[in-house]
Amino acid sequence: MRDRQVSRAARRAREFEAFVAGAAGRLLHAATLMTAEAPDANPRARRLLTLALAHTYARWERLHGEDPYDCARQYLATRFARTTWYQYGAFGRARPDPRSPLAALTPQERLILVLRLYEGVAEQQAAALLGLPAERVHTICDRATTGLLHPPSPSRPRTAGREVA
Repeated sequence: MRDRQVSRAARRAREFEAFVAGAAGRLLHAATLMTAEAPDANPRARRLLTLALAHTYARWERLHGEDPYDCARQYLATRFARTTWYQYGAFGRARPDPRSPLAALTPQERLILVLRLYEGVAEQQAAALLGLPAERVHTICDRATTGLLHPPSPSRPRTAGREVA
């Protein structure tokens, strides 16, 4: 009985190590895009990745045919969505790296853009994951894409309602 448990644990560890070797890079890149950090300095993204992988490892035996990458991606997205308020909202501790191409977007726009365009998650799946209507996800994704493709031009200084020439 003990030998069977040891071999099962060893097999589980090997399977999870293979999963991490194949998926960690892509998950880290997705997390880095979500947090809008620089790729070489991304402590929040690494923390999100660590939490997502730990959650996936804890559920490894119960996945039963489910895609472990999907499980890790879902946890990564929901964890980012939950912690966004504390990081960017009321307390304002974490700010995106201005060099990031997604820095001009809100955290919700970044999350939806990464899920929809980088990860290829369907609109309905992203909506269900985030608890939003599919139309809202579509609107946010369109607005974020437009904001990236056509950034607003820097405004010129104004005085007394008239533009300065």
